[in-house]
Amino acid sequence: MGYYDETDLTREHVKPTKQKKSIKPFFTSLLSGVVGGALVLGVTTYTNQQEEPKVSTDNASVETFEQTDDPDSAVVSTEKLSASSNSIADIVDSVSPAIVGITNLQSQNSGDIFGNFSQRSDSESVESGTGSGVIFKKEGNAGYVLTNNHVIEGAESIQVTLFNGDKVEAELVGADALTDIAVLKIDAKHVTVVADVGDSAALRTGEDVIAIGNPLGEEFTRTVTQGIISGVDRTIDVTTSDGNWALNVIQTDAAINPGNSGGPLINMSGEVIGINSLKISESGVEGLGFAIPSNDVIPIAEELMKNGKIQRPFIGVGLVEMSEVPEYYLRENMNLPENVKEGVIVGNVSPSSPADEAGLKQQDVIVAMNGEALSSASELRKYLYTETKIGEQVKLTVYRNGKKMDVTLKLTNRDATNA
Repeated sequence: MGYYDETDLTREHVKPTKQKKSIKPFFTSLLSGVVGGALVLGVTTYTNQQEEPKVSTDNASVETFEQTDDPDSAVVSTEKLSASSNSIADIVDSVSPAIVGITNLQSQNSGDIFGNFSQRSDSESVESGTGSGVIFKKEGNAGYVLTNNHVIEGAESIQVTLFNGDKVEAELVGADALTDIAVLKIDAKHVTVVADVGDSAALRTGEDVIAIGNPLGEEFTRTVTQGIISGVDRTIDVTTSDGNWALNVIQTDAAINPGNSGGPLINMSGEVIGINSLKISESGVEGLGFAIPSNDVIPIAEELMKNGKIQRPFIGVGLVEMSEVPEYYLRENMNLPENVKEGVIVGNVSPSSPADEAGLKQQDVIVAMNGEALSSASELRKYLYTETKIGEQVKLTVYRNGKKMDVTLKLTNRDATNA
């Protein structure tokens, strides 16, 4: 499943064949098809670049800013909204000025009327995709916007459409493909309202929520849809530009469509409790939308604002799922014991990486890290990124040519190895 609003759950499986093939040609083909672009761990893994609490009775507040000539001296006033008396219309009126449209602009070579691009060297920026975002912070002379990584991925420039219809340039502060979060910066003079961020851990299944965004682009700007929290603590397997990942999400039946990506999911106190990110779209499926919980979003956003990127432990291997390799190859060519049914295969090893220095080799099958059983690349990444730290030593349990062994390596910062 990719980070797209039109998520297709159809999966293709590699069927085994009885014909024995040589190791090298098979892995060369496999690596170019499966690992190519390689999942280089930290380990190394949406766009329609058009291409989700207990109902609190606490008062919600929306920060508003009176404009002055000096952005740093903006006067802050707070409007209190009663959760018990708010209608959806009240919430929409209060929060909408913090909702923005986002346009991903990329260069396109210009040619003559016959399509002879080689005769001209100029290029122009064209709309590659659109999405939504929400202003969640104002500091000094900058306003900060939350959106999805897949909305802005690959952009050469980013344009933000404000509540009043004005279009302004945005600077990319930082983005993270695995968690699908990006932070943009705009001039503070354009910020009149900052949305409150709520506590997604307080959510309960069945609570009312609304989604605001730009489905299908600016023609339907700030469309409001209503639904409920259909489930909390869901995990969705997604495919990103940095590899496969198990994304923690909130499930909702509020309509989420292409262009809603990056927009807020809002509770009845007017607080942002999620960033709408994807939906399952296939025949016979209705109302399965997902948002990244606010409690997951904010720490990522804060690190992006501080460092411009997310620092994660690095091993330095490309990975191949066991399900992608025919059974006969695992048993006859790699001599993997019959009782080993789960794990992840080392497809390649980055030179001078921790894996290289520890002696990991292509076709090693990693079955555990620090004693924790692993069945997929996604599980390996999840454990590595959430349970270990840069500089820590970890023990990998691997099978090599049928023999079980332990390999100890010291995790590094990916940037310390890869320029």
